[in-house]
Amino acid sequence: MKQKEIHPALQPYLEGKAILIDKPLDWTSFDVVRKIRNITRIIKVGHAGTLDPLATGLLIVCTGKFTKKINEYMGMEKEYTGTFTLGAITPTYDLESEPTSFCSIEHLTEAQIHQATQQFIGRIMQVPPIHSAIKQDGKPVYLAARKGVDVVLEPRPITIHAFEIVKIELPVIHFKVICSTGTYIRSLAHDFGKALGVGGYMSSLRRTRIGQFKVEEAQTMEGFETAIHQLKALEG
Repeated sequence: MKQKEIHPALQPYLEGKAILIDKPLDWTSFDVVRKIRNITRIIKVGHAGTLDPLATGLLIVCTGKFTKKINEYMGMEKEYTGTFTLGAITPTYDLESEPTSFCSIEHLTEAQIHQATQQFIGRIMQVPPIHSAIKQDGKPVYLAARKGVDVVLEPRPITIHAFEIVKIELPVIHFKVICSTGTYIRSLAHDFGKALGVGGYMSSLRRTRIGQFKVEEAQTMEGFETAIHQLKALEG
């Protein structure tokens, strides 16, 4: 699709910018891309690393010539905070599906929970969730999973640099994770619950950092839209 003429004030975005957005809850990453495309009227817009709809936090959106830098941003170290809920599992490993297989957690101690993190630190093999956008035969595997088709994904190497339990309020535990690209925090929640013998799923997630970029530096969608309108008004 050919780029149409845009407002002169937005020329720097056409030349290329990396926009830091604090993705709202229930938005897909592409919802953010679509919104920015509509606001700026720039065709070449893409994001540097998907955040699930139930996750919030830092999303890097590139415009214009900066879309060539997407892979560079995607390869950067990520930092997340959030919560896991122990004592049940879900098919999607998060709250997009209903918890099942409830299990007592009364026997768990704080020492056991902290100790269980150690087996996940370093370079490990992780199986992605079958309810994910990973493609097999050219189609996202979640489409087959939703139809009840058996999906088999091979484990992939990832690196978890830090995995800290910052608060325990059973059945909820609060965590902080620093990890390599390609890490699925949903899978970590599932595997962590399995390691404790009680099951677990991700109940909230926030991406707080990508490389040197921090969520504190990001704009809300409303803030970005307001800034663009003000920029256009300032330059007539």
